[in-house]
Amino acid sequence: MPTVPLAGPLFDHWRAAPEGSNVSVAHNPATGEPLGAYRNATADEVAAAVEKAGTAFSAWGRTTPAERAALLLTLADRLEAAGEDFARAESVNVGKPLTLAREEIAYDADVLRFMAGAARISHAGAAGEYVSGSTSMTRRDPLGVVGLITPWNYPLMEAMWKLAPALVAGNTVVLKPSELTPLSTILFAQMAQEVLPEGVLNLVLGDGATGAALVEHPAVRLVSLTGDVSTGKRVAAAAAATLKRVHLELGGKAPALVFADAPLDTAAAELASTGFLNAGQDCTAPCRVIVEDVAYDAFVEAYCKAVADLGCGDPEDESSHFGPVISQRQLERVEGFVDSARSAGASVRAGGRQIDRPGWFYEATVITDVRQDDEIVQREVFGPVVTIQRAGSDDAMLAMANGVDYGLAASVWTTDVNRSLRFTRDLAFGTVWLNQHLVLANEMPFGGFGQSGYGKELSAHAIDEYSQVKHVMLKAVG
Repeated sequence: MPTVPLAGPLFDHWRAAPEGSNVSVAHNPATGEPLGAYRNATADEVAAAVEKAGTAFSAWGRTTPAERAALLLTLADRLEAAGEDFARAESVNVGKPLTLAREEIAYDADVLRFMAGAARISHAGAAGEYVSGSTSMTRRDPLGVVGLITPWNYPLMEAMWKLAPALVAGNTVVLKPSELTPLSTILFAQMAQEVLPEGVLNLVLGDGATGAALVEHPAVRLVSLTGDVSTGKRVAAAAAATLKRVHLELGGKAPALVFADAPLDTAAAELASTGFLNAGQDCTAPCRVIVEDVAYDAFVEAYCKAVADLGCGDPEDESSHFGPVISQRQLERVEGFVDSARSAGASVRAGGRQIDRPGWFYEATVITDVRQDDEIVQREVFGPVVTIQRAGSDDAMLAMANGVDYGLAASVWTTDVNRSLRFTRDLAFGTVWLNQHLVLANEMPFGGFGQSGYGKELSAHAIDEYSQVKHVMLKAVG
C-alpha cells in the first residue's frame, strides 16, 4: 500500500466496495497486488454530478479571471506542499519510478500556475465599427459543464492539462479518471474541495460505462478525452447526438528521424532514454526510429548500448529508469506485438521477454529489420518496444515518418538548417522537435493531427478550447 493518506469522503467506498460486476480494482503494477476496489458510478450518479456542476456554474461562471486564478494558485501551492504524497500515489498506482513521479508533480503545479496567469490576459479583439452606425466587440464566455476523461499513463498530469484551462475559463467540471489509476486524482479532488466552491469540481469513478454516461449527458457542453483511438471514435460518435464539442488527444506513433550529420551517440542516448520513459507508455515516445542508411549500423550499435544501460526495476529504486507496464492485459499486448514481429522475420536486437519477477515487467526491447506495413510499425504498442528502420534518402525518410495514421509528435536529428526547415514544414505531426525529444513547454500548444485527435492542450490556446466566442453589436442611439 502507498504511504499516502487514504482518508476522507472520496475514499469511503474505496475501502468498502462490494464485490460484483460493477466494481473496479486498482493495482500496484510492480507487484500485481490490489491497492483498492470501488464501485463504478452509475448513470444516475453521473447525472447527479452534472446537475451539481450545473448549479455551481451559475455563480462560478460569473467570477472574474483574477478570482479564478487566485484559487488555482492556492491549489498549486497545496499540491507542491503535498508533493511527496502525490508522487508516491502516482508511482505505486502507475508503476513509474518515484524519481520521475516527483518531477511530474512539480510540473503539474507549474501547469496550474501558468494557466492562472494566462487566464488574466485578454484574447478579445479591439472593439470597432464594421457596419455603419454600429460597434462590434467579442466576448470569450465559458461553456458551462464540461466532462474530462483522463488516461492511466499520466493520471494527474493529464488531469491538470484539462482541469486548469477548463476552470480558469469559467466552466465547472465533472472529472472521470481511468479506472486503473484513480488514486492521485482522488487525492487532488479531495484537496480541491477545500479550496474551490462546492460543485465546481466533481469526481466520478468508474469504467467505460461511467465515461459513456458522462459523454452522453445532454447538459455536458464539451468532453475532453485522452485515450486510445477506438475510444476517441466512440466518444465523438456519442457526442454527435447532442452536438457537444469534443477534444481528443489520442494515440501516437512518434518517429525520430536521425541523419548521418547528427551527433549519433547523443541522439542514441536521448532517444533511448525517452523511448523507454514510463515503460514506453507515452503517446509521444520515440518508438519509431528512422535512420539514414549510411549511419544505420553505427546508430543501432550506439542505441543498443544505451538501452543496455537503462535500469528496469522497483519504482522506489533510484537506479530504475522505468518500471512495469500498467497491467497483465497490457503485458500480454506487448508480448503479442513482439511475438508477431518475430514471426514476420524481424530481428530482436535487445530484450523481447517478460522479466521473471512479481509484477508486470517487460525488458527494454529493440527491433530491427521491420517493413513499413508491419503491424509493429503501424500500430501503437504502448510499451517498452522501439523499432529502428533504415532509409536511403530524405524523401524516403519523410515518407516513412508520415506513413502512419497517427500525427502527434516527431523529432528530427540533423545539423543541416535547410533540412530542418523542410522537415518541420512537411512532417504531419502536431509537435516537431529538432535535436531533442519529449520536451514540453506550458506556453506552447500540444495536440495531434490525423487519428491522434484534435484540439490543443497547454498554452493559452487551451483556454480557448474551453470557451465560446460571442459577437456583441451595439447600435448608436441619438
